[in-house]
Amino acid sequence: MHDFLIKELGRAVPYGVYDLAANAGWVSVGVDHDTAAFAVNSIRQWWLHLGRTRYPNATRLLITADGGGSNGSRVRLWKCELQKLANELGLDIMVSHLPPGTSKWNKIEHRLFSFISQNWRAQPLVSYRVIVELISATTTKTGLTVRCELDTGQYPKGIVVSDAEMAALNIKPAEFHGDWNYTISPNTDPPNRALIS
Repeated sequence: MHDFLIKELGRAVPYGVYDLAANAGWVSVGVDHDTAAFAVNSIRQWWLHLGRTRYPNATRLLITADGGGSNGSRVRLWKCELQKLANELGLDIMVSHLPPGTSKWNKIEHRLFSFISQNWRAQPLVSYRVIVELISATTTKTGLTVRCELDTGQYPKGIVVSDAEMAALNIKPAEFHGDWNYTISPNTDPPNRALIS
């Protein structure tokens, strides 16, 4: 994710999901703030549009994430939003954060965003449509495909997550670096599939 301001448009916030097994990317381009709610909604949209069809028997998702930013290991809203997603989808969500300062190791950087950067090199980013089309047109000789959608949702900054909300999370830290590796399991009844179709 690399948010940037475009004088004529305002903010453009790309947030990506890179599926290692399929060599496929999903990018949501937000128009508001890069928050944990936006990051998790990007994951939600990937699942609803691509993931659940590609992996119909999945019982869990594994997310590797940077250690900082909107999906940082210390971001309370990130964990609360993931709990909501786990509840909606009825899936365990396993998270492994890269250690601080090592985001360059994240596969999404050199298998997705580097190619997006090459693809739109020297192209004037004059509209959201151009941004979405350039990202969607990104491919590689090794078969990378990318789907991109505009997210016009509002994601306010400064949402405070209380200690009580944190205590209500169904989160299990891993034995190794539980602050960076953990599983969030659904804590509700099975999801109402009509709500997420």
